[in-house]
This record gives sequence, structure tokens and C-alpha cells, in this order.
Amino acid sequence: MKLMRVGMPGAEKPALMDADGMVRDLSAHVSDIGGKHLSPEGLAAIAALDPNSLPALSVDRIGPCVAGTGKFICIGLNYSDHAAESGMAVPPEPVIFMKATSAICGPNDTVLIPRGSQKTDWEVELGVVIGKTAKYVSEADALDYVAGYCVSHDVSERAFQTERSGQWTKGKSCDTFGPIGPWLVTRDEVPDPQALSMWLTVNGEKMQNGSSQTMVYNVAFLVSYLSQFMSLHPGDVISTGTPPGVGMGMKPPRYLKAGDVVELGIEGLGTQRQVFVADA
Repeated sequence: MKLMRVGMPGAEKPALMDADGMVRDLSAHVSDIGGKHLSPEGLAAIAALDPNSLPALSVDRIGPCVAGTGKFICIGLNYSDHAAESGMAVPPEPVIFMKATSAICGPNDTVLIPRGSQKTDWEVELGVVIGKTAKYVSEADALDYVAGYCVSHDVSERAFQTERSGQWTKGKSCDTFGPIGPWLVTRDEVPDPQALSMWLTVNGEKMQNGSSQTMVYNVAFLVSYLSQFMSLHPGDVISTGTPPGVGMGMKPPRYLKAGDVVELGIEGLGTQRQVFVADA
């Protein structure tokens, strides 16, 4: 299934996209795309509905594909070729950092370049949405805890991230720096999350063209690994790293400016489009 949230910020309705591309209203059956509705039982109940019995929705805006995210966990340097372009070694264990949940926005929302930014950058990433609580899970069982997958744009401000003291979080958490969606594609429709092509363009110019196949640490490993340190809860999102082609790695580096248009997508998971503007 392709599950989504449609409507203006704070007033999104849960919805699904049917086989004909029609957006159908789920609000009579689920409170939102989050919480218990992401569990295997919750998803099975949605799957049992006849899409033709659900009202059609007009789409004025697509919201973030998941509601109530408690943790937005990111993995750094998880593609060996991206680590190389960043001038950093592949880490012996996954690099973990957090993106503030206040950064989450819809897949086509305007993205704000923060005050004082000189190095706002792009990163297309595979997002993993947790469906049931995971704690100390094995790698063999890890995917059983995944509700589905989505496109995640890990927008970054590199000077905030790497040139000022402290950790990476402040360069990753600016408002609107976390577009997710357009859909949460349930796990049954993604038989191999390590075989997905991914791409990103800036003003129509291809910048990133990679595949989840080249991840250093795969999805199952990451879910298991993270669950050794913290419980993962329904609605938590893991953004699993980016392939090469980010602005920081270019020679000379290239960064986003007001008016730039970024488009990105992952095979089977949909596309995003954002206009970047200067924050007031």
C-alpha cells in the first residue's frame, strides 16, 4: 500500500493511493498514519478495506507521510563513495545523529534556508518507518519491525554541521530540513530495500544518481543496531544515508541559494519537489 497524509499543516487527513492513482480518504477508519495503525495488525486492517468504498480526496497539499514521529534518526557516511567525496573514512560502526522532529515537513513544501546560511546542501536518502516497538532485536528479525519505506531529504547546513563546535544536529535540524514522503510504501511492496535506485536534481541538473545497494550498513543491520541502544517506536523514522553527489563533495563545492528547485526520488517510493527560499 501507499499510505499518505493530505491537507494543510496540522489538518492532514490519512489517505491511501489506490491502484489507479486515486487518493482515498481513510479518516473514517484510522485516526492518522502513525502509532498503532503502523503495526502489522493495523496495516492488515487498512489492507482489508475496499479502496472503492473510500471517498476520493482532492489533493491541495501532501503532508509528511507519518504522524507522531518521536525520533528522526539519521545515519552518516553510510555510502563508501559518499564518505570518500566528503574526505572521511568509512566508520567502523554506523555514525548516528538526530534530526529534530520540528524539521519534518511535506515532500513538496517550501524549504527555508536559515539565517546566516552559506552552505545549505542536499541529500536524497531512503527513509525507514518503524511499525512496532523494537528493543534488542536481531538482524534476522529486524525487518519484521519495519512498517514501510519513504523518500527522505536530509537537508543540511554544512557550516553549522562541521565548522562550528559541537555535534552535527544543529546543521541538520533547521525548520523544514526534513521533508518525508510523498508516501509510506508498506514493506510488502518493497521486497528488497537494498536494490532501490535513487536520484536528485538541482534546477534540472542531475546531482545524485545512486542505489541503496551500495550502503555500507543495510537496513536490517541498522534497525538491529539502533535497537541495542534505544527502543524504536512506531512512527520513528531512520534516514539511512546518502549516495555521492552532494554539494559539499564537488570541486569547488556548490550550495543551494534562494530560488533553487530540488527534485528527488527513489524507485517505487515516489518523488519530491522543493523550492528553497531564504528564511525571514
